[in-house]
Amino acid sequence: MDLFEYAKSKTLDREAPLASRLRPAALEEVVGQQHIVGKDKLLYRAIKADKLTSVIFYGPPGTGKTTLAKVIANTTSAEFTQINATAAGKKDMEEVVKAAQDTLGMYGRKTILFIDEIHRFNKGQQDYLLPFVEDGTIILIGATTENPYFEVNSALLSRSIIFELKPLSNEDIRVLLLRAVNDMEKGLGAYRATIDDDALEFLSDMAGGDARAALNAIELGILTTPRSDDGLIHITLDVASECIQKRVINYDKKGDNHYDIISAFIKSMRGSDPDAAVYYLAKMLYAGEDVRFIARRIMILASEDIGNADPMAICVASAAAQEVERVGMPESQIILAQAATYMACAPKSNAAVNAIFAAMDSVKSVRTTVPVHLQDAHYGGHEKLGHGIGYKYAHDYPGHYVEQQYLPDEIRGERFYDPGDLGYEKTIKEYLQKIRGEK
Repeated sequence: MDLFEYAKSKTLDREAPLASRLRPAALEEVVGQQHIVGKDKLLYRAIKADKLTSVIFYGPPGTGKTTLAKVIANTTSAEFTQINATAAGKKDMEEVVKAAQDTLGMYGRKTILFIDEIHRFNKGQQDYLLPFVEDGTIILIGATTENPYFEVNSALLSRSIIFELKPLSNEDIRVLLLRAVNDMEKGLGAYRATIDDDALEFLSDMAGGDARAALNAIELGILTTPRSDDGLIHITLDVASECIQKRVINYDKKGDNHYDIISAFIKSMRGSDPDAAVYYLAKMLYAGEDVRFIARRIMILASEDIGNADPMAICVASAAAQEVERVGMPESQIILAQAATYMACAPKSNAAVNAIFAAMDSVKSVRTTVPVHLQDAHYGGHEKLGHGIGYKYAHDYPGHYVEQQYLPDEIRGERFYDPGDLGYEKTIKEYLQKIRGEK
């Protein structure tokens, strides 16, 4: 690199976005992801020992996939090459492979190839890399926001270790924001800015685990906010709200208002008001509520307040919970909206929850014994004890039903489950009345 190129690179470094400038150069500077880069973890040991094998980093935007790749680039003795799957074609990969083969042949050094957004490569492009990954010419580092089990060829997956990166915690984001404000070399410390505690809390919360979003917001705030009379740039809550383009709403995830909103959300679904349900859902999502928490509440409601009046409700709720884990925001808001409006419009019954509560009360207050004819008979000698004797196998009788005592003698005749008259539960009620000979 000549003097001109060196000066140009330094200028580009200074002009690069804050999120890029603050990227750590060493593992010790990495914030978050301790479940994979903690000092006792496999990835930490592999990077430190420069014994990395092919890996795929999978996680939401702004969680550190490219950062870890850059740390590896600064740490390894191998040649490091980077391409982006959105722009690279087969010709680019052929050039990388040719250079890697030359480096291995002439110097005995392997090449690490970092492919950002590897899920953008089609099957043919991924297949092209396979033999070179397999023979060790290339050590692959893939980064993807999509589930690699769906988007990456199984052959490549089998030759790679997958590390899932999690959204950064609020505390992790706070650490990065303070580093950005105070770091004189790579951050914005030279601007002499301060950030209020409530603004710091707001930005770390609203970033939703995305470090890049938080750093972009604080950079915008510092670069566009005029100095106060004391000569400092003050990042207040209003400035923070404007920079991350989020209105500060009255929603404290640790305070009473949090419970008020989730309570209103549940009661709106229970009360069959889809408009109110989707409104409170929107308010929670806007405030950055954890989508997994919302999904759990919908699953509970599906059994507690709908139950067998619509047995599909629990299927919809479970599918929604699974999908928000896979998809993430912002698309998860659509999935949750579908689930919440389905619950609100479904016929309602609390018979299932009443049944288990009544049964639990009975278990606590009455000591019972399983009727002898229902006891286990799958062992030799059960006849001598009388276990299982007299049991009637329901499928041997017309309609797959035969009258028989199932409850213990001590609570014989008790009724715990009382199905309602709405939805499918009406069918259940009529069936039970029929087999019991009730009108």
